[in-house]
Amino acid sequence: MTKTLNQGYESTPEEAEFELRAHIGSIWSGGRLFIGMYTFLIASLVFAYFYLRSANNGLLWRPHHVTAPTHYGWVVMLATVATGLMAVVGRRRLRGGSVLDWQVAGWTGLITGVIALIVQIWELSSLPFYPGSSGYASTFIGFGVFNIMTLVVVIFWVETTLARSLRLRRELGAPGLLSTSAVAQSWRANVAAMTYFAGFAAVSGAFLFLMFYQM
Repeated sequence: MTKTLNQGYESTPEEAEFELRAHIGSIWSGGRLFIGMYTFLIASLVFAYFYLRSANNGLLWRPHHVTAPTHYGWVVMLATVATGLMAVVGRRRLRGGSVLDWQVAGWTGLITGVIALIVQIWELSSLPFYPGSSGYASTFIGFGVFNIMTLVVVIFWVETTLARSLRLRRELGAPGLLSTSAVAQSWRANVAAMTYFAGFAAVSGAFLFLMFYQM
């Protein structure tokens, strides 16, 4: 990709600039389309939750008001929100010219994301109900699997963005990441897309926490 962005198709500078703008635009569009896809997944989970809750067939929606372990839910939610906040704060510091602050925020967010993932997996192994024992239990299992998938995506995206920043920093130097070079612009566009998705995961995670643990 580095060679392609720097040299284009061995064409004129105007065509190379157009190719770079198209590349950055595709990252912008792809990141937001990815969020849109996840929104539809969340919508299907929310629909199933409220449909089964309103139907309450055989009074089996939530027998004895059973709830997943709330303390695990708090840890997962707070760690997920922390990852999103670190991504937002880090990008703001990056736009202010501090690459080091962005990397520190990124590694912090990566750690909190891993914590959220581990606790979410552990919670599914210690639930006080069986997956098909009630409507709430069934939808909660779906939520747990969905949240694990989301956290894996966030962690992978943050980690690969950090790894790429380290490689580019060795090649270009810290100021080079803020330069107008093609690879630096591509990397910053990827940082922006990752930040939006991490923020989206934090907001949706907080909403789903309220829905499954507090309602």
